Amino acid sequence: MTAPTTILVARHADAEYETHHWADEGGSLTATGRMQARALGRSLAARGVAHVWTSTYARAVQTAELAAAELGVSVTTREALREFSVGSLEGSRAEDPFAPTYQAWLAGDLDRRLPGGETGAELRRRMHHVLYEIAEHHVGESVLAISHGGLMRLTLPLILTDEPIDPPARLGNCATVELTIDGSHWRCVHWPTGDG
Repeated sequence: MTAPTTILVARHADAEYETHHWADEGGSLTATGRMQARALGRSLAARGVAHVWTSTYARAVQTAELAAAELGVSVTTREALREFSVGSLEGSRAEDPFAPTYQAWLAGDLDRRLPGGETGAELRRRMHHVLYEIAEHHVGESVLAISHGGLMRLTLPLILTDEPIDPPARLGNCATVELTIDGSHWRCVHWPTGDG
């Protein structure tokens, strides 16, 4: 029998943004974020992490590269780890134009679509597929995957066979969800509480 694969899925570190308008891209790590990313890598030093995978967004790539430098491993990007797209809401200055759709997703209405964007079901599928791809590349190993809070909070409980009972209202920067996969059986080993 093959040992299960462990995937440590972490939200990117603290970032600042170039504009107050909503957009898919953007966000560079703050000084605090750079410290958080390095600390994330150091905290996993004893875990034998074989590789770091990351969303293509700059704030995630920067987090991944700093953590990977601490771990002495390489980084690979995957677009499927990115946050949900803002769709036709790009350029909006509203405080949170996604809230009604996101709350509907969390309530189980995964067919709801962000204007010009994805449905909750499409988000779940792409996250499931990319995590399965990562697991296939690292059978029996431990890896780190850098993603985004909104995507993680929505999709991970939908993927897991043993899901967290009450996911927190948000995931803090560098908060890490530990998953294992053995065949097609996904299990949550650790889900952070509160903001991290």
